[in-house]
Amino acid sequence: MTTRVAIVGATGKLGGIIRDVVAAEPGFEIHAELDSRSAMSALDGADLVVDATIPAVSIDVVRAAAQRGIDIIVGTSGWSAERIARVRPEIQQAGIRAVFIPNFSLGSVIGSALSAAAAPFFPSIEIIEAHRETKIDSPSGTAVRTAELISAARADAGPVAAPHVDQRARGQQVASVPIHSLRRPGVVASQDVVLSGPGETLTLTHDTIDPAAAYAPGIRLVLRAVAGRVAGVEPGSVVIGLDTFLDIGIRLPSFADQAPVDEGGVPGQVARATGA
Repeated sequence: MTTRVAIVGATGKLGGIIRDVVAAEPGFEIHAELDSRSAMSALDGADLVVDATIPAVSIDVVRAAAQRGIDIIVGTSGWSAERIARVRPEIQQAGIRAVFIPNFSLGSVIGSALSAAAAPFFPSIEIIEAHRETKIDSPSGTAVRTAELISAARADAGPVAAPHVDQRARGQQVASVPIHSLRRPGVVASQDVVLSGPGETLTLTHDTIDPAAAYAPGIRLVLRAVAGRVAGVEPGSVVIGLDTFLDIGIRLPSFADQAPVDEGGVPGQVARATGA
């Protein structure tokens, strides 16, 4: 049986990688290629939607898929636990599978998992992430996911120590973790998680060098899981993170049954476009 895939955001960098993976993957075919301005009616007839748009559009794509009863993989940044909680009832009512992937690379997933594992042992934790200047949102979805995992891992230890956060230069707090975003040419994607305690600092760094090579294995894994070709997700469920489909030997907190962190009306990221 062939799974017909509609890719929204197919003209973008991530969307192009997803398009190439789908086209080469046995049992899948491209049903439609949409950009961020396309009519959602183009989703009709698809078995699976893959969203790689921008934060301001992504929520409409998720709702359009739910209204049509189509499973969806979301690779767009901007989906914090708080924002996902807003659409969870629609997803469950529609009975679709919805998978939110902040980052498709294995190294990134392991870096976030290691950060969460170390988090209870360090009182001070900050994240510095860098992307090319064309990325229109900040902080990155990966940084938001990492901060939420850190916060969940510190449930007993409490919030991280973050002095002077009233000053704008101290970054945006996500789940109590300050995040600093760099947008500059000459970089693909990079994240440093800096954990500090008395007399020592641990820095966990992940760099993406070749996005196509880094993301393709994760994209294939999630496609197969949502299509039911490997152990995947049940209808009506919401899954967050590539780590759900990988046994990396580190137990990560689940957001399924916990209340989302209140980000004061800004769900992890300022989810509005600042450029084309």
